[in-house]
Amino acid sequence: MNVSDNYRNAWESYWRETSDEAGEAIWDCDPALSAEPHSALLLPHADAERTIVDLGCGNGTTTRYLATRFARAVGVDLSHAAVEHARRAKNDDTVEFQQLDLTETDAVRALHERLGDAHVYMRAVIHQSEPEARPAVAAAVAEIVGIEGRAFVVELTSGSRDVLRRAATQPAGPGPKLQRVFHHGLKPADADDEEIPRLLDAAGLTVLAEGVTSLPQTEYLTDGTRIDLPARWFVLAGR
Repeated sequence: MNVSDNYRNAWESYWRETSDEAGEAIWDCDPALSAEPHSALLLPHADAERTIVDLGCGNGTTTRYLATRFARAVGVDLSHAAVEHARRAKNDDTVEFQQLDLTETDAVRALHERLGDAHVYMRAVIHQSEPEARPAVAAAVAEIVGIEGRAFVVELTSGSRDVLRRAATQPAGPGPKLQRVFHHGLKPADADDEEIPRLLDAAGLTVLAEGVTSLPQTEYLTDGTRIDLPARWFVLAGR
């Protein structure tokens, strides 16, 4: 199945109304807080000479960092507007960006045929995908890694809902970055905790390592506390 027009349009409108300023998207944190430690967890299982594909790359902040740890990085995103952001900030030939709907099986397969077995980095994509699309997103990970690639997948847990609820119900209301997430109809932390590993297993992926973490955001509560969302990570291989 393909994603719905409403879902696609929500992401297009979000990125069209987002500036190129670093950190304007609430999840656009410094790679030192996410992609760097995540790479350290993936690399013991992964050949750094392979290409890595950043699924749901947004404005490309993470993709550009991954290109410093792997031979090449390819960022893909559902939103044309997000890819335009990423391309404007592209800084060398070790990075490329393209629009891709992860639920379009033929397009995902074509990417795999072009790159060969590649690594995957996917941060917080399944949890906000439409329920009907989630199996296809997990299958896209399996398709791209093939036999030799490895994947690092990190997804929000149900504990994130409590953090977001606290952020949304402050006396002054949610901060402007979180307000924009809600305004565009995006739904963070929408998947159940049991759903993520079930989807990954059903897609034919084997867990090599896993653990708990948090995903730092670029917005703070009124008391100065940074919004950090509880999450669970997996290093995965095809089978």
